Amino acid sequence: MAAREDTHFGEKTVPLADKQGLVDDVFHSVARRYDLMNDLMSGGLHRAWKDALVTAVNPPKTDKPFALLDLAGGTGDVAFRVVEAGGAGTRVTVCDINADMLAVGRERARERGHDEAVSFEQGNAEELPYPDRSFDCVTIAFGIRNVPRIERALAEAHRVLRIGGRFLCLEFSSVTVPGVDALYELFSFNVIPRIGQAITGDRKAYQYLVESIRKFPKPPVFAKMIEAASFRRVSFKTMTAGVVALHSGWKL
Repeated sequence: MAAREDTHFGEKTVPLADKQGLVDDVFHSVARRYDLMNDLMSGGLHRAWKDALVTAVNPPKTDKPFALLDLAGGTGDVAFRVVEAGGAGTRVTVCDINADMLAVGRERARERGHDEAVSFEQGNAEELPYPDRSFDCVTIAFGIRNVPRIERALAEAHRVLRIGGRFLCLEFSSVTVPGVDALYELFSFNVIPRIGQAITGDRKAYQYLVESIRKFPKPPVFAKMIEAASFRRVSFKTMTAGVVALHSGWKL
């Protein structure tokens, strides 16, 4: 009999096979208020971080075809930014495992007139429903830490990228400035869950999100994981005293 694979969900150890369902439950409960919570949790800084991600994507501002796959981006926040930064040839496919998040994204796409440029599809980052070499760029913002088998998701991102394509991952990291790290820890574990309770009525969901940040590999370790997935010219840069890191890798 094969050994059971375990992972962490918040402070609990759970079978790896169960983690995706537990993560889904978290995002079902907060989908409608997710972007508002991002504003409150980050003081609006998530907008600047996502702008840095879009700058790195650098979609062509012409009619040249450019296909982006945005993973775990159900509400469309990153997708809309890329489409608005690019030209007429820019198209974004949002792939998210959570139907509630996707419903929010589709509604917002209609409101913003991005129906034709952005498509929303349900799928698992560990088993992407796309052919090899389908996209010019793959992005994931604040979603990779919720994937049960990160190595599989990285391998899938590499598979669906065209030669010369780029993988970009924006994720929370570890504060590196002495003194600031203690304040950040205090805010994360005491304030954010209370904000979550007040805005969404779900304290446990935001307790999980905070704990998942703590357990995510530090940037140099995650960079090694990206390299292990066959990406080349792997790099990362931290922002806001290390609160977040933007990782990059190329398929060459």
